[in-house]
Amino acid sequence: MNLTDRLLQALALRGATEIFGIPGDFALPLFREIERSGQLPLHTLSHEPSVGFAADAASRLRGGLGVAAVTYGAGAFNVVNAVAAAYAERVPLVVLSGAPAAHEAASGLLLHHQVKTLDSQWRVFEELTVDRARLDDARQAPAQIARVLDAALQASRPVYLEIPRDMPARPCAEVPRPQAAPVDEQALAACADELLERLQRAERPVLMVGVEVRRYGLEQKVAELARRLGIAVVTSFMGRGLLTGTGLALRGAYLGLAGDPAVSAEVEGSDGLLLLGVIVSDTNFAVSSRRIDLRYAIQALDGRVVMGHHVYPDVPLARLIDALLERATARPGAASPTAPAATPARAQEAAGDNTPVVPADIARAVNRLMQRHGTLPVACDVGDCLFTAMDLLPTALIAPGYYAGMGYGVPAAIGLQVATGLRPIVLVGDGAFQMTGWELGNARRCGVDPIVLVFNNAGWEMLRVFEPGARFNDLDRWDFASMAAGMGGDGQAVSTGAELDAALARAHATRGRFQLIDVRLAPGACSPTLARFVGAVKRLSAG
Repeated sequence: MNLTDRLLQALALRGATEIFGIPGDFALPLFREIERSGQLPLHTLSHEPSVGFAADAASRLRGGLGVAAVTYGAGAFNVVNAVAAAYAERVPLVVLSGAPAAHEAASGLLLHHQVKTLDSQWRVFEELTVDRARLDDARQAPAQIARVLDAALQASRPVYLEIPRDMPARPCAEVPRPQAAPVDEQALAACADELLERLQRAERPVLMVGVEVRRYGLEQKVAELARRLGIAVVTSFMGRGLLTGTGLALRGAYLGLAGDPAVSAEVEGSDGLLLLGVIVSDTNFAVSSRRIDLRYAIQALDGRVVMGHHVYPDVPLARLIDALLERATARPGAASPTAPAATPARAQEAAGDNTPVVPADIARAVNRLMQRHGTLPVACDVGDCLFTAMDLLPTALIAPGYYAGMGYGVPAAIGLQVATGLRPIVLVGDGAFQMTGWELGNARRCGVDPIVLVFNNAGWEMLRVFEPGARFNDLDRWDFASMAAGMGGDGQAVSTGAELDAALARAHATRGRFQLIDVRLAPGACSPTLARFVGAVKRLSAG
């Protein structure tokens, strides 16, 4: 077998189920071997950022590695922003890049796609990944591939493999199987014992779950741990949608001053706040009404546990949860937080009427749809669409809530459906859609049919809320609905709640073609959550 065959085997063994890519001359031999092998299906899109976002989303929802394949220089540099987002948000994304062959590198000529030096790309990706390898020696390649791919899974962050174009068809030995990182068992036991002792001592313990809980496939185990401890459970802003389907009752998502006051009070007043896989970022904690003193919190993130002045390095989150489950006993008098059987009251709201639609109406309409037909996963872009998503019923949700790069939603939906087979709903603003929404033209070829709701308010609304008088946040009003047919889908424009309900019903009933609902919002109309968030930021900034 050749190097590409061995690489594909190793990727599949570590959870990859497909590759997203865009070919180029330095990557043509690699793409040819991927197609010939047939081990992993190859889905090509139109622009490299979308390739990265689709691979990122595939990993987020199904677990395992996401894979993006690009060419040297022009392709690899185009995917940098998506890889940066994956690094920031702990996604094990594998970048496969074609590269010049050894004889080309030694020619003395400047090569097309080269920037400063032939290694400029290598050095850029060093900043965005936890490990890298250049597969220019078939004898060393198996060990290099195993090391790099295992690093991606262990750190839940991106990695980079550079493949010179004379290497894909070279004979190659088998890649070693995945290896778990060694753990100091005594340190792990001491950490688990101290953590549980602190929780038992606390009068008001709270568990907050974050993105690493899903990255390491721990949702069911964390739900069981919460039941045994009888502890109140919330998600972080970035973790909205976690623990869906576990049967666990959540208090809600912690949004500080922008969220439910009861949830904020419970989190900020806790004397035993356990943060499992929560990224300590401004998006998660910047609008706290009472600053959380992290010295008294328990933080398990990025392979270490911090409790006050005690730091336990090299404690993988998965091993920590297993150790806690081995030891956990119910707190005296604690009730198990089990989800109620009744449908949440907010899903019972009346159908939309003929008044102009506002963002809150979008959340209500989607909730009604999911109440009738069952939950659908949601791929969400950033901006007010993400704040609107905070009012959805519990369902799987993916969004770049921390890195906050625009353009994620549509390609993420393609990656999500390709990887899982689940039809998603997409929430995306008109500004973000202008960046990557055209990938819907590849939906039919990829075998996907998402339902896309475009928040069409003729502007970058979240920025406009912060700078209401600035003309640079204005956009022209594009007729997205009429563009859908040319890309192989169906488009509908709506401007009232009643029209939105009807459009969603038609979209849900139509399969095999993507459905685009162009929601015409008035400039300045924003979700209540965004309004509270902006107000909190301004108040805190003013001192």
